[in-house]
Order: sequence, then structure tokens, then C-alpha cells
Amino acid sequence: MNGKKKQKNIFTKALNGIERVGNRLPHPIVLFSLLTLFVIALSALCALLGVQATGEMIDPATLQTATQTVSAVSLLSRDGIAYMLTSLVDNFTGFAPLGVVLVTMLGVGCAEGSGYLSALLKKLVAVTPKALVTPTLVFLGVLSNVATDIGYVILIPIGALLFKAYGRHPLAGLAAAFAGVSGGFSANLIIGALDPLLAGISTEAAHIVDSNFTVGVTDNWYFMIASTFLIVAGGTLVTDRIVEPRLAKWQETQTKEDPALSPLTAKESRGMKWATAVLLALALGLVLAAIPQNSFLRNPDTGSFTVDAPLINGLVVLIALLFFIPAVTYGKIAGVYHEKGSICRQLEQNMSAMGSYIALIFVAAQFVNFFNYSKLGTILAISGAEFLKSSGISGPVLMVLFVLFSALINLIMGSATAKWTVLAPVFVPMFMMLGYSPALTQVAYRIGDSVTNIITPLMSYFAMIVVFAKRYDKQTGIGTLISMMLPYSLLFFISWSALLVVWMLLGLPLGPGAGLTL
Repeated sequence: MNGKKKQKNIFTKALNGIERVGNRLPHPIVLFSLLTLFVIALSALCALLGVQATGEMIDPATLQTATQTVSAVSLLSRDGIAYMLTSLVDNFTGFAPLGVVLVTMLGVGCAEGSGYLSALLKKLVAVTPKALVTPTLVFLGVLSNVATDIGYVILIPIGALLFKAYGRHPLAGLAAAFAGVSGGFSANLIIGALDPLLAGISTEAAHIVDSNFTVGVTDNWYFMIASTFLIVAGGTLVTDRIVEPRLAKWQETQTKEDPALSPLTAKESRGMKWATAVLLALALGLVLAAIPQNSFLRNPDTGSFTVDAPLINGLVVLIALLFFIPAVTYGKIAGVYHEKGSICRQLEQNMSAMGSYIALIFVAAQFVNFFNYSKLGTILAISGAEFLKSSGISGPVLMVLFVLFSALINLIMGSATAKWTVLAPVFVPMFMMLGYSPALTQVAYRIGDSVTNIITPLMSYFAMIVVFAKRYDKQTGIGTLISMMLPYSLLFFISWSALLVVWMLLGLPLGPGAGLTL
């Protein structure tokens, strides 16, 4: 990365080495293309050799447990070739981050292009002490996971802009937000969309031992509240002491004419006030609309506004509108959108700016889907689980090893629920036999599932983060991002595992009525 400070400690040299090696790899589009070809060849070889694994698995659709044998599937077989030909378009258009990012950017792009986002950040800079910027950003990142993936699209680019407004390196802000959103994915102060999904799978896995056992949605709540403050503290420490010192001071690359540093004009101030009033009115209206028990924003069967509810399922559209409408208001009053068709041109520019991301996502989607089709990740997960099960280790040491195992599996299987359908039927009954509650097993899994999200290119949004980073450093590659995020991953793994061990030694409840042991 340009302008690195010269530091002599071994850890910094190691990170610089990782960055250099990673950035010598081909362009991300070429790299994912090569990885896709490698998966195709490897799947054919493994299928030819009869590679397979047998274990208890849960069907995510029915939540029924059964012993299944998973065999490697060749992508060069008749069916495999037909799959590649017929699924190429669907893999691309159905890739989860694509629609989320493009729809959200229609609104966020207007907020940025109109100047409204910049105006808000300037006001935020004026009232927020510089020392609180990093912990606030990481904290917001952790909280954002209650709305599943929206933090990736909204908060990470805003984190970069926020640091830039403070005269700090925007890549450090991007890293801090990414660490909170993804590295601290399971932590939160409130129950998120992931909790009921995991609890359902854990309950079915527990039925292998006890048909009456139920894992509650809130069974990990206390531990995850404590984890939130741990992630904020760790993310702040790594950002301020490790990541940002490796970057050049952002002021060295700015000029006095940089619009990010200029004060607001009278029109801009008036536009910001009106746009913010519109934003608050929209947000208040949304809250009031969600309050009635029969609200169209709630689940029609359960009345929940978080689990399978239009409020959460339609959050991408709502977020886009919450950015778009105030942005248009600001643009009109500030004189940015004064010509006929100027708003339409802004929308066109928003999509044009995503061109490189769309091209990258096309090949990344093929790699992820082809890998899933080959069943290689599932075979590795089952084989590793059986090995750990037969290790004979018990107690907190075994729990930490399970955290490590989950973290390693997360490098090759991105979906939290998909991995848990494979691992839960093995580890939940196994730990129950040792006297540990399924809630504890689920907590250990969630730690491992979170800490390596930020360093694996198989994570669905990883390619998008690389694209965001390139806005501020054209030389940024996969190596740059991994070297920035690796310190977070290591510290989160060590500190979060230590918290788990201390929690176990103190015998603290994991949630309301959820103990460590049976």
C-alpha cells in the first residue's frame, strides 16, 4: 500500500509480506476465474477417486435429522456440465449480495452524489469527539447485523467516508466497519435474524439425544451482549494501534480544495436541515406503522416484526428509500438537482459506478456456486467433525478447539446456517453426552463462524469490500484487504475464546434460563 510507515516489529513485517504476496496475485476477476477452473478440475478428480463422507445432517427445509453419505460431485460429468451451462445466469442473478447491493446503491448513491451524506458527516464531525469515532463505528457495525446483511452495503462505505471527513485514512474506517459488521457478526445487544435460524437447527440436533429439548431464540443473549463490548474494544484497539499506523496519513494525499474539508454553504445547510427532517419523519412513520399488532410490516401469523416479517424481508427497499427521498430533498434545495432529468442521471451514475463490482460478482458467483455443487466443502466439514469427535478431548479445551474448527470451516463454507446444518447433528449431541447444553455448543460455533468472515474470499461480500477499497487506493487487492483484516481476526478469536472459557469457569448463564450444562 502506498506511503506505509517504516516499522520494524515482526508482526507488521508479516502483515506487509501477506499484503505483497496477496497483491501479486492476478486481478480479482482473473483470480476467481482460475479458482473456478480449479474447483471444476478438483471436483472431477475427487469424484473419480470416490471421495465421500458420512455423518448426521439436518435438512434445512424440514429440520429432520438423518444419516447421510455425501459424495464429491464432478462438474465435468454429464450432469455437471449441464449444471454449469444452465445455472450460469441464475448463479449470477441469484447471488445474494448482487440485488442487495444494487438496490441499496440506488438510494445510497443519491445520498452521496447529491452531497447530503457529505453534509451529514461534516455535522457529525463537528459534534463527535475524535476519540469516539472508531468505537462508535465498530459498535454500529455490530448492531447492524440485526438487519442481516444491510451493514455490508451501508455502513462499510460510510465508515470510509467518516474517517476521511476526520482527516483519517478512509481504508482504516472501512476496516473498522468491516470488523464490526462481519467479524462481530454474531454479537449484538438485541435478538437478530440469525438467532431463530440457528436455534431451530440446534433444537432438531438436540432431539437426537432428548426429543423434548428446545433451544430458545434468546438462549445466547447474555453472552452476545457481553461479546458486543468485547468486539468494540478489540476492533478499536486493532484499528487505532495496528491498522491505521500501517497506512499513510490521509492528509498527505488531500488538498486544501478537497470538498470533504470545506464548510457548508447557506444552501447546503438549509438543504441538510430539510432533508434530515424528511428522514426523521420517514423513520418515525415507519416505527408507527410497525407498532400495531396487525401491521402490514409484521409477520401475519406470529405478529413478529423481526422473524420472517415484511419489515425485515423488505428492509433493503426501505433503506434505499430512506436514503433516496432525503437525498432528493437535499439536492433540490441545495441546487444540485436543478436541471431536468438530473435525478435520473444520478441514478444512472450510481449504476455505472458499480460496473467493476458487477463484473467481479459474475465470476465470484460461479466460483461459490460451483464449489457448493461439488460438495467438497460439506465433505471437509463432516470429515473434520468426525475427527474432532473422536479426539477424546473434553471440557473448555474441547470448546476452544471447536471454535477453531468452526473458524477454519468458515474459510470454505460461507453460510452460517448451511455450516450449522452439517455441524450441529455431530457436536450438539456429542457435547450433550458430555453434559454441556446445546446453547453452549451454539455459542462456540457462532464465535468460530464470525471471526474468519473478514479474511475469506468465499464470504459473499468480500469482493464488494475490495471494490469499495479501490476507491481510495487503486492498488488495493485481495492481499491488502486480508492483511488489514487479519489482526482483527486473530484478536477476535483469542479474546472471544478467552471470554467463553471465563464464562464457563464462572458458570454464568448464556441467556434467560439457558445454562452451560444440562
